[in-house]
Amino acid sequence: MSESNQININFLHNTVLQETEDESLLEIDQNFYRNLSEFIGNLKKQEFDGVENKIKDSMIDMAIELTSLLINIRLNKISKSNKIDIGNLLDEEKFILDSQEEQQERKEKILSATINGKSKFLESLAQNHKTKKIVVRFLDKVDEIIGADLEKYGPFKTEDIATIPYENAQALIAKNIATKVHWED
Repeated sequence: MSESNQININFLHNTVLQETEDESLLEIDQNFYRNLSEFIGNLKKQEFDGVENKIKDSMIDMAIELTSLLINIRLNKISKSNKIDIGNLLDEEKFILDSQEEQQERKEKILSATINGKSKFLESLAQNHKTKKIVVRFLDKVDEIIGADLEKYGPFKTEDIATIPYENAQALIAKNIATKVHWED
């Protein structure tokens, strides 16, 4: 029986239970999260009436909770151990850990520059971050703006998508005028 056929609420629950009971990181099929995604996606596509629909919605909620719990348990084990078998890490977990490594490197860079008196480096870093471009979708009409990089942007209509400096994007997002666009492959 293929992994995708095995994934159901009971299989997911048992996987979470095993992961909880074992101190080491369990070896899980490399396609686990993708198969789980298909299982939840297929559940969401099903249409029922009345009680059957409530049961389906409860199963979806349960699958989501169990998935979140599993990811958190596995990442917690990884962060607390210094001898994790990297072969047991799933690609999606490696993706998460990669961002944590980058965050740690950035923290060390800021600390080093601060304690070593490299204020010009910190100034440059801050300016580069402010002017770093991100993609946003406008939720409202916006007149022309002057970006953190002193360039002109806009005007924008509702639903326009644009690449603007990070600092400007954050201000618009905070005011619910725009939302960050996350590109999905």
